[in-house]
Amino acid sequence: MMIRDSIQELQNRMGKSIIGQRKVIDSLVLGLLANGNLLLEGLPGLAKTRAVKSMANNLAAGLSRIQFTPDLLPSDITGTEMYHSSGGKDLLEFQPGPIFSNIILADEINRAPAKVQAALLEAMEEKQVTVAGKTHKMEPLFMVLATQNPIEQEGTYPLPEAQMDRFLMHVRVDYSSDEEELEIIRLVRGELTGAKQTATEAVSQDVVFAARKEITTIHSSENIEHYIVSLISATRYPEKYDENLARWIEVGASPRGSLALDKCSRAHAWLAGRDHVTPDDVRSVLHECLRHRLILSYEANAEEMSVNQVLDEIIKLVAVA
Repeated sequence: MMIRDSIQELQNRMGKSIIGQRKVIDSLVLGLLANGNLLLEGLPGLAKTRAVKSMANNLAAGLSRIQFTPDLLPSDITGTEMYHSSGGKDLLEFQPGPIFSNIILADEINRAPAKVQAALLEAMEEKQVTVAGKTHKMEPLFMVLATQNPIEQEGTYPLPEAQMDRFLMHVRVDYSSDEEELEIIRLVRGELTGAKQTATEAVSQDVVFAARKEITTIHSSENIEHYIVSLISATRYPEKYDENLARWIEVGASPRGSLALDKCSRAHAWLAGRDHVTPDDVRSVLHECLRHRLILSYEANAEEMSVNQVLDEIIKLVAVA
């Protein structure tokens, strides 16, 4: 089976257990191919955790779920050094925490204090953690998928901008349609009654690494590069593009926004079977790559302008070179 066929098979398998969330499935796979970390935000019960578990179950990869709570300690995530006796000698040995796995599900990440959230920073950015002065490398396939609930903000610790910026994409999980809701009821009912499912072989990690290698060869023309830069520039210097845009945006996207658009647009083109990036590839991933990197002004909030609406305006205003 071709590498792209294997990845598309992974998408299809996930789609069978996650009804009505095709955009979420595609974003998870894009994040996997682009070797990035994702933040999933949505109301309770919209299959955020189920989507992550589905991807892990269909990959030959380990899944580690960390339920973030206010009493969690950094060592509960990274691990700690513990004393043990061997041969009459007291030894200090590192006991790895749950972060030492392939796919890390950081559930309700905004419910843990800043020290615990910060414990993820080095792992997400450097693919390593440091405990007691010693550095421990993460697995070659390592991906943090964090979830958070947009309501019930009492007693939570909102992620600082510096940590939000380290997520490659911010994925919104919305309600399904009525028809999809009916399919969900029937799917879960079948699972509860023990409906027999066909056993399938998990997609190998080698397939993911091979796909990433192919994606690096996808051509992004100079016009596309200038288009990406112009989109980012519109968030930083909105007054050059539109008066209303200047009133709505307080802080624009960082260079990580440009890198995210480049990585994800090339992965999107590869999934579509093209060897080059088109403007549609860039526009398809724009919202997920930038919505958590913009800070809107008081005027935008007063006018009830959402980040998505502001990004829609940027797409209209910025032309392809």
